[in-house]
Amino acid sequence: MIPNTAKAKMQSGQPAFGFTLGMGSALNAELMSRSGIDFVMIDRQHGSWGEDSAIAALVAINGSSAVPMARVARNDYTFIGRLLDEGVMGMIVPMVDTAEQARTAADSCRLPPHGRRSWGWGRAKLYGDDYAEWINEQLFVAVQLESVEAVENAEAILSTPGIDACWTGPSDLSLSLGFHPSEMDERDEHARALETILTACKNTGKIPGIAGGGVEDALRRAGQGFRFVTATSDGGLLSAGAASAVARLADFAA
Repeated sequence: MIPNTAKAKMQSGQPAFGFTLGMGSALNAELMSRSGIDFVMIDRQHGSWGEDSAIAALVAINGSSAVPMARVARNDYTFIGRLLDEGVMGMIVPMVDTAEQARTAADSCRLPPHGRRSWGWGRAKLYGDDYAEWINEQLFVAVQLESVEAVENAEAILSTPGIDACWTGPSDLSLSLGFHPSEMDERDEHARALETILTACKNTGKIPGIAGGGVEDALRRAGQGFRFVTATSDGGLLSAGAASAVARLADFAA
């Protein structure tokens, strides 16, 4: 069995922090997965990944301490199954607004009798001949709650068997509420929506998650009670590091 250490950490009540991989670089995946972070998430929705490059990233992550996760492009049986077959241990499904959509996501992820995932896999064979015996238990499945409709249906969505957690998209939630993401921290309705999600997670025994807007924001969100938290991305770290270096180099001219 390959234990999902990030899932176990969250189930124990502790936050698990992760990095999002969006640049389509297996080298980035290798570097960031060996940093000591709890998990890394290959972003197939917004990131610059094709199927082959995503597989290369999973190869690069293999053997690190980080749990390999992925955000699928959409709530699609085939797309989800392909990522699972290549060895993903965590699945994040975007734009889930109803309990019916959550059931579709859960069924796509779980092998029978708990779901409808097809028997057969690719790289996941490397996890051992007993893979099918433990993957349903060790797989982490989170649905994204990022609309007014999703917040209204949060408890029903999270009550769905096979769903372990949510991962809130605060920017899309802002847009759904009718204002720009830059205003989210100033709007009471945004804070109330997040509280509704946290309460729904508590009532259903599921793990609350959120996309952090940087390391400090990730720490703030963990303090609010979120346990599945992405702190930053490979592109964000590279941009921030480059800007910091340029600012420091500019001191020479000053």
